[in-house]
Amino acid sequence: MFFDPIYLLFMIPALVLSLFASWRTKSAFKKYSKVRTLNGMTGAQAAQVLLDRAGIDDVKVVPTRGYLSDHYNPMNKTLALSEAVYGSPSVAAVGVACHEAGHAIQHARHYAPLWARSMLVPTANIGSKVGYFAMLGGVILLSMGAIGLGKGIVILGALLFSAVLLFQIVTLPVEFDASARAKRLAFEHGIVTGQERAGVSKVLNAAALTYVAAAISTLLTLLYFLLRAGLLGGRR
Repeated sequence: MFFDPIYLLFMIPALVLSLFASWRTKSAFKKYSKVRTLNGMTGAQAAQVLLDRAGIDDVKVVPTRGYLSDHYNPMNKTLALSEAVYGSPSVAAVGVACHEAGHAIQHARHYAPLWARSMLVPTANIGSKVGYFAMLGGVILLSMGAIGLGKGIVILGALLFSAVLLFQIVTLPVEFDASARAKRLAFEHGIVTGQERAGVSKVLNAAALTYVAAAISTLLTLLYFLLRAGLLGGRR
């Protein structure tokens, strides 16, 4: 498969976009990690301010290990910030922390796309583990002459893998909305100045591109297998 020109035609653009998104995110974070906020507020303090102003008193802001491993867990209502964010008073740290606080606010406000994404998690996990290999196995069967069985397995795998794509598509408005909340509220609550807000936007916009890249990569993978199985574009 990796020597298939059609596979490379589908996957190289996805790979390039993913690498670019990752580089841009790390580059923006590194750059604005060196820029200290005027008020000296750390990422943890910034997140707590947003939670307090939103009237949320049941979410804990805690440190976690790992590079850019920041996340909000709606199950135990913890807002985990990485070492580079939790205690740092940088523009990048404040931006990331406020973004995660944005997710906590979404949860408290019953933001529909966040609820939909949570509902899709189990199916997406199954799809990511089984769907790809089912499609691959189906294509192998097709190459061995088992046309009916092969196409059936590819279709089953495609349905499972589509759950991953659906999850990633639903994730986009969730992430974009959290970033929009972070940019607006960080400025409105005096966490960042107007000039610092521009840096926050660059960090969060770069991070958002990684979610777009992931969705495009999944879509291209799905289209490739459907094409190779003869389910798109006529004969295999």
